[in-house]
Amino acid sequence: MSYTQNEQRAAEALRYSQQQRQACEPVRELLAGGGIDAAYRVQQINTDYAQQQGCRLVGRKIGLTSKVVQTQLGVDQPDFGALFADMAVCEGEEIAMSRLMQPKIEGEVALVLESDLAMDNPTIADVISASAYVLPALEIVDSRVANWDIRIEDTVADNASSGLFVLGGTPKLLNQVDLKACGMSLFRRGEPVSTGAGQACLGHPLSAAVWLAKTMSRLEQPLRTGDIILTGALGPMVPVQAGDVFDCEISGLGSVRASFAKEGV
Repeated sequence: MSYTQNEQRAAEALRYSQQQRQACEPVRELLAGGGIDAAYRVQQINTDYAQQQGCRLVGRKIGLTSKVVQTQLGVDQPDFGALFADMAVCEGEEIAMSRLMQPKIEGEVALVLESDLAMDNPTIADVISASAYVLPALEIVDSRVANWDIRIEDTVADNASSGLFVLGGTPKLLNQVDLKACGMSLFRRGEPVSTGAGQACLGHPLSAAVWLAKTMSRLEQPLRTGDIILTGALGPMVPVQAGDVFDCEISGLGSVRASFAKEGV
């Protein structure tokens, strides 16, 4: 794939920001005229770069599953980003704030695949058949763009504003939980800070997964066995501060915790 000079410049700006932990200006002006397609090419540049540096691709995240957020950014569909193994955090592992820049957190449903989704135009039946199990998850979103001053081109180019993620450790089969009706509650040190339900995620977390499977198949980068899919937020994002401890409870699915170190720790 060939890239324009401005796409290369945008990718370098975001990569430098990530490496230096110093937020950059929005990249949308560099991509003017290219739209979302140009932004995905920027994302691909940095995905390829990460893999060349030895980072292991382990799945994809889906963003913009809320109709309200889509309207705010002027789009009518979700977006996606890459998940790498070094973005995964185990429960009980304290997260250093130095790994992040402007973190926010959200409760999600994660799918893990037991077979490829490489067919053309995969259906919801294909996604269900390919799913090994489902887990509660916390996504820690982040932005390399200063002050979260983003439009759709910025967030797509910036790997869909990905940061880190935490998966719960008790898997459930899809037939053991109603993902559409499941309620999500996110607590900060026991105080509720965000609530939602499966319906908030494109009407159903599996609908979001179908969109991703179709998109990746069309791009000839199909989802593969073992891939993790973060299906999108079930409730509003919450800003993260040093020392925070978040617990996410999803009815029928279980709970997952993320703990953040105090400043200087």
